[in-house]
Amino acid sequence: MTMRPWIFTGPSASSRDPARDPGDGLPDAVLFDRDGTLVADVPYNGDPARVRPMRTARAAVDAVRARGIAVGVVSNQSGVARGLLTRARVEAVQRRVEELLGPFAVWAVCPHGPDDGCACRKPAPGLVLAACARLGADPSRSVVIGDIGADVAAARAAGARGVLVPTPVTRPEETAAAVETAPDLLAAVRLVLGPAPGRQQAVPDPERPEPGPQWPEPGPDPQRRERGPDPQRRERGPDRSPTAVRTAAPS
Repeated sequence: MTMRPWIFTGPSASSRDPARDPGDGLPDAVLFDRDGTLVADVPYNGDPARVRPMRTARAAVDAVRARGIAVGVVSNQSGVARGLLTRARVEAVQRRVEELLGPFAVWAVCPHGPDDGCACRKPAPGLVLAACARLGADPSRSVVIGDIGADVAAARAAGARGVLVPTPVTRPEETAAAVETAPDLLAAVRLVLGPAPGRQQAVPDPERPEPGPQWPEPGPDPQRRERGPDPQRRERGPDRSPTAVRTAAPS
């Protein structure tokens, strides 16, 4: 198996809307983790019928698109290396995600296992760097939003900004170590589209009620989220996040 990530380019693969002001201070690109961030985590899912968006996911992605910023996905899919998924199944799930959430400019997918030694499997920076390269985006002006420490660690390793959106399977130490956190995807996007990083909190929208839990009910056996070498836990690697925490207010 090649040690390169799979790259799928969408219909709009540029990183910046030409109409945007180059000095607007907004990111070149916002890259989302897939499972547990954009859609409910179903371990090694190759069935489009089992794809369910996370609460606020469509609104969050649309808010980024509305500002002329490219959106992409960076996703570890070790089910391929384990013989549980095929490229066709991965693409079928991607198509369903786009039916529900709209088109993404790029998908960067790592099909390797924890012990394969690739440079793309998060927390390594390869997926983020590959997605940014395809978009023509500067990694230092890009953002990665995910639900586990490996997502923000990959962002940091690539020189990008990382925002953590914890779910029930996010480890407490990962939340504590994240520089920026948000209670749901829409709050994370508001953090990204707001003022430059600092220690202030995002201002809640008084027109919106306080949200309940931002995740749908988990699929079968949610603890099978690969968290490293253990194949029964979700894909993650060592978390080397700094300790300062910045939190967005609920959307």
